[in-house]
Amino acid sequence: MPSKSSTRRPESPPSPATAATPAEVPAASLSFEEALREYEEVVAKLETGGVPLEVSLALWKRGEELKGRCEQVLREAELTLQTLLLTDEGELELEESE
Repeated sequence: MPSKSSTRRPESPPSPATAATPAEVPAASLSFEEALREYEEVVAKLETGGVPLEVSLALWKRGEELKGRCEQVLREAELTLQTLLLTDEGELELEESE
């Protein structure tokens, strides 16, 4: 008598309609490394050409979102490394952390 496991069909991978594509993930939820990696992929696709205009425009828009996310993360990191100090003269001075 065959075991139940030998009669089970392997699970099929999710269909493309249900699989999450990178563009479906909001750029704001990506880490710097994830956003940069996807941005580099978008740029490579645009540079190679041969993509229909509508797809090129969608890629460009996604690239702008990813670029903005990278810039945001870098700005936040820079602010974390900066400190405002009050000088003896009562002026604010920006000090870079090491």
